[in-house]
Amino acid sequence: MLRNKTTLVLVLAISLVVGIFSFGFAAEKQFVAIATGGTGGTYYPLGGALAQMLSNNVEGLIVTAMTSNASIENCNLIGRGQIETAFSQANTTYWCYTATGMLKDTQPITNLRGIASLYPETIHIVATKASGIKTIEDLKGKRVGVGASNSGTAADAEIILKAHGLTFDDVKVEYIDFNEVAQRLIDGQIDAGFTTAGYPTSSIIDIATKRDMVLVPISEEKIKELVAEIPYYGATVIPAGIYKGVDEPVPALATPALWICDAKLSPTVVYKMTKALWEHRDILEKVHSQGKNITLATALNGIGIPLHPGAELYYKEVGLIK
Repeated sequence: MLRNKTTLVLVLAISLVVGIFSFGFAAEKQFVAIATGGTGGTYYPLGGALAQMLSNNVEGLIVTAMTSNASIENCNLIGRGQIETAFSQANTTYWCYTATGMLKDTQPITNLRGIASLYPETIHIVATKASGIKTIEDLKGKRVGVGASNSGTAADAEIILKAHGLTFDDVKVEYIDFNEVAQRLIDGQIDAGFTTAGYPTSSIIDIATKRDMVLVPISEEKIKELVAEIPYYGATVIPAGIYKGVDEPVPALATPALWICDAKLSPTVVYKMTKALWEHRDILEKVHSQGKNITLATALNGIGIPLHPGAELYYKEVGLIK
């Protein structure tokens, strides 16, 4: 009888231990973050939707979206191992990876890897009507919000000013994010601001509803020069009527928004995230109009850094890479 009881206790103990270990394995989760941008741009709402969609469709994965100063800072966060994935402009991502262009005096961030090219980001140059600004040259001596420090927008602003014979020393520079640009334009504290984001973007909608504004065009000649000089730029047009008071199409520059990651991230995880992105991309279209531009056909456009092996495997499976 004692022997039977001992055996029963032993079996129960083993069952308990196995159960604990099984629960531990079943409950094990992997956490991944996406660095996006300020809340007034396109990165933040799309990043939040992507994080939720991945968490819902990749078993064992919990993804969160974080605000940041966007492109350059996001690349630096990956470089320091402080975040797993991020959104970033194609041009600044390439410069960070190679330490060239606007970032030629920095150290290359060699652990950046590509997951997908998402949608075109358009460089908006917004001014109040009261400022009298109609051309890029008119920005000289004006108070200009150029984007957050270490952002792709700030790099865009510097490049566009330089193409028109101006530097940051020729304007009164304010390093402020999209929301601050909007608020200060509304309050009359600055005359103009740069915002690089997929249109329509919420911060500019906010300006247009509260203040008479103009979108400053870039001439076709300058657009051609910049596209020839910087391959990650492309010519685009901001459509008439997309913002209140903008009644004519506005010539502009655009650069692809990329989803990038740390080279150390597990190939299995990146494969599953890439697969989920393209199988459930319709969710992103419901969140922002730029979601319709996130297509598998353009998934590799403008990626000037190596693909992560997990993403590469998926694109080979679907025939995008031979």
